[in-house]
Amino acid sequence: MPPAPRQTILLVEDEPSIAETLIYALETEGFTPVWKTTGREALAVLERQTVALIVLDVGLPDTNGFDLCREIRRTREVPIIFLTARSEDVDRIVGLEIGGDDYVAKPFSPRELTARGRAVLRRTGERRIATASARTDGVWQHDEARCRLSYRGKPLDCTRNEYRLLCALLAQPGRVFSRDQLMEAAWSDSGAALDRTVDAHVKSLRAKLREAAPEFDPIVTHRGLGYSLREE
Repeated sequence: MPPAPRQTILLVEDEPSIAETLIYALETEGFTPVWKTTGREALAVLERQTVALIVLDVGLPDTNGFDLCREIRRTREVPIIFLTARSEDVDRIVGLEIGGDDYVAKPFSPRELTARGRAVLRRTGERRIATASARTDGVWQHDEARCRLSYRGKPLDCTRNEYRLLCALLAQPGRVFSRDQLMEAAWSDSGAALDRTVDAHVKSLRAKLREAAPEFDPIVTHRGLGYSLREE
């Protein structure tokens, strides 16, 4: 049996000493790293090739890593791990809320970074398998390849976490999911999310679903328990 293809990791880091250490660690772990030092160069890489994971420094010479993440998230679902010299909880939560999958504060061990990378790739792979089973019928349409959902023929403009949350509900209509279960499904680092974060995302989703079909309310609130998707 031929060996599995090496996964490509895009490393966006402007400090050569850190980049060289991470390149060595990633290569040792069987990945193919592609190193770029600016956001502009990183976007150019994404235009011409597929990468399995992005390791993204928050402080870049030409842009803020959070802004670059937002730009990437407009068209791509590739998982992202942030690197930063700051470790405040607010920065960590902001990074995860805008679409990051994990957050590593400097200084860190290269082995820790590669372990987190493998964990993120494993989780995102499991999500793709789970969402593939989501139904497509006259009520819901799910284009998994493009990460797009439609409700009653109307496309939904979902954020990344809204999309993940709705996919979890859609995969098992009628099942009541606790907030913790929805955090696990929609946020890679569920410890960074709060109960009110889930509630806020459900509220936002309901508003978008009402725009698509004002006469229907497909998300059911179970007080003290969580949420489910109405069986239609």
